[in-house]
Amino acid sequence: MRGAANLPATHEGARMSDLANFPITKRWPAQYPDRLQLYSFPTPNGVKVSIMLEEIGLPYEPHTIDISKNETWIPEYLALNPNGKIPAIIDPDGPGGKPLALFESGAILIYLAEKTGKLLPVDPGQRYETIQWVFFQMAAIGPIFGQVGFFHKFAGREYEDKRPLQRYVDESKRLLGVLETRLADRQWLMGDAYTIADIATLGWVRNLVGFYGAGELVDYASFKHVPAWLARGLARPAVQRGLEIPKRP
Repeated sequence: MRGAANLPATHEGARMSDLANFPITKRWPAQYPDRLQLYSFPTPNGVKVSIMLEEIGLPYEPHTIDISKNETWIPEYLALNPNGKIPAIIDPDGPGGKPLALFESGAILIYLAEKTGKLLPVDPGQRYETIQWVFFQMAAIGPIFGQVGFFHKFAGREYEDKRPLQRYVDESKRLLGVLETRLADRQWLMGDAYTIADIATLGWVRNLVGFYGAGELVDYASFKHVPAWLARGLARPAVQRGLEIPKRP
């Protein structure tokens, strides 16, 4: 949550007026309307954006959206993200200097990378390869690991039929194998360069073996390169900060 330089009162007033057009700001008012507004909760999807913001040093103001109280389903939040999920942002200084609202963590990562010129390669081939790995996380890692969490830790663990859990465990092992092969000869998913592909994926692997307690289920100890990559990521100060933002109630 990096601090921002004070803006002239007229400029700040304009920002406040711009943000007032978004219903969510009535429920979660902006104390710093000149900063990017983050609406999130520290889940694997939510921390992608807080980690990214900490890494790039862009001033922002976080707002805790308590998913345990279904706050993503109230009208003010749905006006920002009709899909009712976190995270979402409003950038008061979007393209052309106009406010921009965005949801979907992958889209937000790409937007922030392009806005700041950080953590996304400039070379076109490298750029699309990085985005490819972001989409891999969005389409495969997140949904599959999340199902393991449901069937192993949450309500699904009471199901007598264990075939759904086993299906997602097997697929999680396969996906970890994809990461293992990718990381066999490189520090990060894109080689020497830490990128939004790593940011998108770190929190999900951490959750699978940590919060979900599924390390033994997916035979995590049999992998070498994925745990080393995760440890490198978690050692980054910006990652450590971002994992705790926004604060839980």
